[in-house]
Amino acid sequence: MAAPGAVEAAAAEPGGAAGPGSLFRPLSAEDGEQRPAEIESLCMNCFRSGVTRLLLTRIPFFREVIVSSFACGSCSWANTEIQSAGRIQEQGVRYTLAVTSRQDLNREVVKTDCATARIPELDLEIPAFSQKGVLTTVEGIIDRAVAGLEQDQPVRRATDEEVASKIEEFIGKLKQLKEVHSPFTLIVDDPSGNSFVENPHAPRKDDALVVTHYRRTPQQAAMLGLEGEELEEKPADAVEDLRDEVLQFHTNCPECNAPAHTNMKLVQIPHFKEVIIMATNCDSCGHRTNEVKSGGAIEAQGTRITLRITDPSDMTRDVLKSETCRVEIPELEFELGMGALGGKFTTLEGLLRDIRELVERNPFTLGDSPVPSKAEKLRDFVGKLGEIAEGRREAHFVMDDPAGNSYLQNVYAPEEDPELLVERYQRTFEQDEDLGLNDMRTEGYATGGGPGR
Repeated sequence: MAAPGAVEAAAAEPGGAAGPGSLFRPLSAEDGEQRPAEIESLCMNCFRSGVTRLLLTRIPFFREVIVSSFACGSCSWANTEIQSAGRIQEQGVRYTLAVTSRQDLNREVVKTDCATARIPELDLEIPAFSQKGVLTTVEGIIDRAVAGLEQDQPVRRATDEEVASKIEEFIGKLKQLKEVHSPFTLIVDDPSGNSFVENPHAPRKDDALVVTHYRRTPQQAAMLGLEGEELEEKPADAVEDLRDEVLQFHTNCPECNAPAHTNMKLVQIPHFKEVIIMATNCDSCGHRTNEVKSGGAIEAQGTRITLRITDPSDMTRDVLKSETCRVEIPELEFELGMGALGGKFTTLEGLLRDIRELVERNPFTLGDSPVPSKAEKLRDFVGKLGEIAEGRREAHFVMDDPAGNSYLQNVYAPEEDPELLVERYQRTFEQDEDLGLNDMRTEGYATGGGPGR
């Protein structure tokens, strides 16, 4: 929420006259016709009726904005927000203000929801999208940070006194900033270019304020939903190294169907090949999942990897299990079929833990009413699997992948590993059928013609 009086302070600044019938009028105390529109709205605090006031105005030496203010007469809950009335600018903008006096605390600040505010002297950062857009002052930015930190202090004092005392000390430092005993710096960085810090000397230069315009990075463009526009502006011969980037795209959570995002990265596994790692996180229900896809084609031969587990250190070996891979542990007469657990890039210990969780989650085996003999066998299996994971039982771990896209780390690479056996074999007709290769035709296609031409 903006500091009290922020909008009134903005309205007190003189501005130029607007033409007749102009939708956005300058902020001016002289203009009696500039009245906000009032709309009856639902209060999200008590669910009774309140009033939203909308003011379409032009900030002098800046641009048009929409200021909205909600107030509920029943529960006294209030909220203010500001939105840019224009489009996203061609370049991002960064304002660096040296605050040296109390007058600097009264400078107007337009901070959009995608802007980041920082005070380097205190290592304070207000991340993008953590607050709504606001029309306030420098002092208001500090007050909002203090209010946000104080909000959960009663709970922290009850659960973690040490953390609460450290935050209380930091809040004290923030409040001291408003006394301006020593200079500090406020940085407002907005990739959309729609934030603003007032220059009280405009149109003359302000020596305390540095305004920097910059070209957005691909990550910032993606955050603003401008991936397509940013890519079109790049030279045709520009080649990006995707190994250095984590790509992100929006999706829906498979558990609760709420909007979520998936991170994707191309990784080169030493002495193997490139793979694509994808991780999905849902902020609504907390669901997390990760999956690995091969970055290359299906190999000409299948691969069978056999590891003899003899030492607890074997549990730290990296494992890439593709979704076409079967896993066997002969000593336990156990086989995990193709497609189970999906693609995984983890350690041997992590894969054994996932197998154990898969077995324990099955309601027909270890649920409320299983067959006693079957439940006993599965409990015995889980116990032996735990002994293997802890290095107290020797066993063979077999990965059979007809697509040839699975991997188990050779800790002696590039030398041979005495406990690791890698075999290549020709796939059977049934295995090719499972991979969809029998009906796949890639030869005989000419430019402009169909198959066989």
